Amino acid sequence: MLHQLPLDRKLDRNAAHENQRTLAAAPLTHGMVEIPSGLVTLGLARDGEVFGWDNEYEVHTKRVPAFGIDRYEVTNGQYLAFVAAGGYETRAFWSDEDWNWKTAQEVSHPVFWSKGRGGWLYRAMFEEVALPLDWPVYVSHAEAMAYARWAGKSLPSEEQWHRAAYGSPDGSERNYPWGSETPNSSLGNFDFSRWNPTPVNSFPAGRSAFGVHDLVGNGWEWTSTVFAPFPGFKPFPFYPGYSANFFDGKHFAMKGGSPRTGACMLRPTFRNWFQAHYQYVYAGFRCVNQ
Repeated sequence: MLHQLPLDRKLDRNAAHENQRTLAAAPLTHGMVEIPSGLVTLGLARDGEVFGWDNEYEVHTKRVPAFGIDRYEVTNGQYLAFVAAGGYETRAFWSDEDWNWKTAQEVSHPVFWSKGRGGWLYRAMFEEVALPLDWPVYVSHAEAMAYARWAGKSLPSEEQWHRAAYGSPDGSERNYPWGSETPNSSLGNFDFSRWNPTPVNSFPAGRSAFGVHDLVGNGWEWTSTVFAPFPGFKPFPFYPGYSANFFDGKHFAMKGGSPRTGACMLRPTFRNWFQAHYQYVYAGFRCVNQ
């Protein structure tokens, strides 16, 4: 809601966006990281000491076959190539439902983009800036799926994303992608440390054991997994509809966290979810090979 307010009605008294601009990042080298087959542990043990929401229970394991995943989230620059290639006008990249939504709502680009005289602009929290090509693109699930089809790839499942984020070559699993160190501002863009996204390679110390960057913070990440209960799910008696009302086949699981995600919500089991056509969430994505 704050982001959608007119820019002239907001004032950044801390000049956080100035700090944002000066954050240095190395040149981007896009590519995919190969993740070997392995087990992932999803969910929380009900008798454990860590608090969780009802959709995080019950703990269980899955074997994930080997796959390749993007080293970084898809950037504005990469998504711009999709837009320039006619991605929004090419029927083959969209499901029937997504195409009908896009057409009815006249969606032709990410919601935080606008076309200026000199090219594309990005609506940051307190100002419009030239489109930052190395920031993660924020889009709806429908738009992310269309890009993935255009690229000849797909979105990761929840368990694939989890394996890339918390797994390791020796088969162990980490508390965070970087290890066990308490989350801090040197490891990612989260916990309200910045108003806007950062370049996707700004925090090399936060990469996973497999070398995948920016998995926590800087934007939630869409998965291909429909938001559904884990085996053994029980709704909270004091809030039975917290999760269960959204087990409708229309919402998709999201992982990771955004610049607005508190450090306490960065536990591996935390799950977020939104409908496929909601554009205003701070959510990006990365692709896996098919």
